[in-house]
Amino acid sequence: MKIASWNVNSLKVRLPQLTEWAAEAKPDVIALQETKLEDAKFPVDELAAAGYRAVYSGQKTYNGVAILAREEPTDVVTDIPRLDDPQRRILAATVGGVRVVDLYVVNGKAVGDEKYAYKLDWLAKVRDFLEDELRRHPKLVVLGDFNIAPDDRDVYDPVAWGGEVLCSPPEREALKAITDLGLHDSFRLFEQEAGHFSWWDYRQAAFRRNMGLRIDLILIGDALKSAAKAAAIDRTPRRWERPSDHTPVTLDLDI
Repeated sequence: MKIASWNVNSLKVRLPQLTEWAAEAKPDVIALQETKLEDAKFPVDELAAAGYRAVYSGQKTYNGVAILAREEPTDVVTDIPRLDDPQRRILAATVGGVRVVDLYVVNGKAVGDEKYAYKLDWLAKVRDFLEDELRRHPKLVVLGDFNIAPDDRDVYDPVAWGGEVLCSPPEREALKAITDLGLHDSFRLFEQEAGHFSWWDYRQAAFRRNMGLRIDLILIGDALKSAAKAAAIDRTPRRWERPSDHTPVTLDLDI
């Protein structure tokens, strides 16, 4: 099973890129973030033609998550206990015996902002949800745009970003509280070096200069750790015309 995550930053704009990339990379499951589409406008038929069934939770202009799979996703969850949030950022479904939780984590805007405080509260409530999901579904994959660089290896300039949003100690502690449940950053099972990023700002020629962050993650439970065979960041779509500012990340599982 090949699993991918991609913040497409508008599915309407990036649909041709998504279908082109999927035809080449051939993932079995694709989790999307920032689809920015109301459910009534989700491109079900186009994705079916590309070989994918879809479940989705969207809203107009902002946010939006979706899970695409070669087989029908089941046991779908769009809202979690204790989190009353109209923003569409969470989607869970089961595919081929694997529980997939797709997250578009709150950005937080700036350290000290009310949105930053909301981000930390949001992460705490998601952690509680994931604790229950892991108990019920040992074969758990939690993936998406986490809007947190796990450590300094995941930041092109750790000094400049030190206490800033996406890299601040409280955010990293909130992410660690999630991984401490028994979840593993799949990319770091295979690659320990710094300098591998999944997001680059559109400004300052950031992609060409590799001024990026690794904030798109695929976490797996202990039950899947031995099944993980390869993890990668596919930079190719970031080179295309009118790209998303994120690029896909992938995980190969032998299950």
